[in-house]
Amino acid sequence: MGLFPKDTNFYDLFERGVGKVHEGAQALADLVKDFSNVPLKAKRIKDIEHEADLITHETIEKLNKTFVTPLDREDIHGLISSLDNILDHVEAAADKFSLYRIPEVQPDAVLLTDVLIHSVKEVQTTIGKLRNLKDADLILKHCIEINRLENEGDFVYRTAIAKLFEQGGDPLNVIKWKEVYDSIEDAIDSCEDVANVIEGVTLKNS
Repeated sequence: MGLFPKDTNFYDLFERGVGKVHEGAQALADLVKDFSNVPLKAKRIKDIEHEADLITHETIEKLNKTFVTPLDREDIHGLISSLDNILDHVEAAADKFSLYRIPEVQPDAVLLTDVLIHSVKEVQTTIGKLRNLKDADLILKHCIEINRLENEGDFVYRTAIAKLFEQGGDPLNVIKWKEVYDSIEDAIDSCEDVANVIEGVTLKNS
């Protein structure tokens, strides 16, 4: 053991953080699949996002006080910030469903949220493997899968936007739905941001 032992509690914080991300994404999936009590469900997602914010602040505070960290400081900051971003976008999507008083769900919103759930599950699995960076090949495979899911999400998103404009209808409704789709797609993009940080960490430390 060195004079300044590395503080491994950061892994606990990452795992707690991604647990909240999964909880929030699952709550959004439940909202779009059972479109009832929307304001109440959106409020629950806001509460989950607040709980995750506390973990983010705890991580950054710990980072500022820890002399020797298990990963590079910028990677720890990038990882917890990217996790936080996922949940920010999930909360924004739920908030828009509630604020815009959207009467019913478009099927493409369910498809896009399914991609998000798969992405978040991959992120959660990958973060769980960070404690053992010797298993680099497996970690990188999960990162590749997250990237693939981002491409899939991009395809679903573009298809959904195209349908909105093809169908025409109330321009205000089109704007509302585009903003909802944007938020869910941004959440999927943030999953890829997490994967990019993990990929960099893995390559540096393997």
